[in-house]
Amino acid sequence: MNKYRLTLYVTGRSWRSEQAIATLKKICEHEFMNEYELQIIDLLEQPHLAESEKILATPTLVKSLPPPLRRIIGDLSEAEKVLKGLDLQMIKI
Repeated sequence: MNKYRLTLYVTGRSWRSEQAIATLKKICEHEFMNEYELQIIDLLEQPHLAESEKILATPTLVKSLPPPLRRIIGDLSEAEKVLKGLDLQMIKI
């Protein structure tokens, strides 16, 4: 089975950050079942990670597993577009 590793970088608890978190949690629960690791990093709390991870804007979503590495920057409000940006297919139920 594939295991998905996702990291979401946000800046504070803004409306945009909250929307990105909610959309991503919905995708993970529906599409990846229990086969995912999700880390949410607030760059206001850990600003050193912005430079080391080369994060230029938030929200930024990084899929590190399975390869290849994918990044989505900005609007994460539509699940289908997020999955397409991650090069993943939606599960049809």
